Amino acid sequence: MEDKKKRKKNEDSSNSDRVTLKKEIGLLSACAIIIGNIIGSGIFISPKGVLEHAGSVGLSLIVWVCGGGICTLGSMCYAELGVTIPKSGGDYSYVTEIFGGLVGFLLLWSAVLIMYPTTLAVIALTFSNYVLQPAFQNCFPPFIATKLLATICVLFLTWVNCSSVRWATRIQDIFTIGKLLALVLIIIVGLVQISRGHYDALRPSAAFEFSQDPSVGQIALAFLQASFAYSGWNFLNYVTEEVVEPRKNLPRAIYISIPLVTLVYTMTNIAYFSSMTPEELLSSNAVAVTFGEKLLGMFSWVMPISVALSTFGGINGYLFTSSRLCFSGAREGHLPYLLAMIHLKNCTPIPALLLCCIATVVILCIGETHNLINYVSFINYLSYGVTIAGLLYLRKKRPNLARPIKVNLLIPISYLIFWAVLLGFSLYSEPVVCGLGMVIMLTGVPVYFVGVQWKEKPKWLYRLVEKLTYKGQKVCYVVFPQDDPSETEPLTAKATD
Repeated sequence: MEDKKKRKKNEDSSNSDRVTLKKEIGLLSACAIIIGNIIGSGIFISPKGVLEHAGSVGLSLIVWVCGGGICTLGSMCYAELGVTIPKSGGDYSYVTEIFGGLVGFLLLWSAVLIMYPTTLAVIALTFSNYVLQPAFQNCFPPFIATKLLATICVLFLTWVNCSSVRWATRIQDIFTIGKLLALVLIIIVGLVQISRGHYDALRPSAAFEFSQDPSVGQIALAFLQASFAYSGWNFLNYVTEEVVEPRKNLPRAIYISIPLVTLVYTMTNIAYFSSMTPEELLSSNAVAVTFGEKLLGMFSWVMPISVALSTFGGINGYLFTSSRLCFSGAREGHLPYLLAMIHLKNCTPIPALLLCCIATVVILCIGETHNLINYVSFINYLSYGVTIAGLLYLRKKRPNLARPIKVNLLIPISYLIFWAVLLGFSLYSEPVVCGLGMVIMLTGVPVYFVGVQWKEKPKWLYRLVEKLTYKGQKVCYVVFPQDDPSETEPLTAKATD
């Protein structure tokens, strides 16, 4: 009896000392992560691109509504995958589990190499542009100053995320509320304009006056532009292991957040057209600022500040979730093992956060990043389609797998039909841009076979890696996290007949 008591005491002690990722993301924070990651710089950048390719106000609004609907279909599929394969890492973890290491590595490679660092760089530059704009009212801010402020912002938020998960989620909560209030202000001002009869551009006769003959290829490119504004809808799946009661809160957060963002985006674009003609919107490099200057008068300074708050929260959200992708990739052996380690006391993946920070700063230093938005959108949609195809494949190969959520098969099939049409016509309309996106992804094939598949590497190389890993552990004060089997086994066990 005494031995049992001692053994139980030792087990309790070891459990209390367990170093794992902390479950500190409740329903509110989960919604804030989705909304905060979606609403970043996109709603202030993409309206111009969507209108340009759609060719008319009416069609551009249809693209915004349909874009949100497509995200809803995709997010429902991700809700099923998130509770069936309850691992952090999102698309990468699901594809690796379903299709194997090579396909998963290609998604990871393209994300770490260009997708998330580029998106972070674009959002950080947007943040610094809007912060500096009031000081340079008659000209553009100096590019050096813009880059420097963007870099400082990324470094500061990396430090916050390294220090505490709670601090990072609180920042996300606060700035998500702030950016929603900013968009609500735009919507209210727009509705007041409409109530006064200022809606000429929204009348059906004017709304569907096309500046160019519409084509399926151009509409597909309009959807790609809108997808940049909607990107981030799947990011909660990257931090599944840190969500409290993921089987309940993951789908709830998705079902609350995506329709809300779709409504806000559509109403924001309607508000823009209540005060700007299509020509004015296309000629503006800062839609929200132009909107504020026309309608808010002496309070026009509110718009740059609101956009700065929005993008600041977006940077924090992207750092938080993209670092978990690196963490998951390292845990699977697809990235250096140091990136799978977490701080001994703070339980934050410091090496993965530092990698994301360094990659973003490098892209900021290279030069112009806005030309890469189409590459990012193409790779994003490619990864979404492969992941949702994996859901159908998993249904066929493992029909008895426990699925706390099981969506109707028409949902993933409908998404994949739209996905195939969109990517096919995008590739036809912009073969160079989309082709380079494919090339970026496929450069990971030789890296995978040399870095992951080749097991018989020279011993000196293994010793060098071990030495660097040990040095990194000492500098970052990190260790490998311990798994908590209770969180994963019941979800991946076979269902009883």
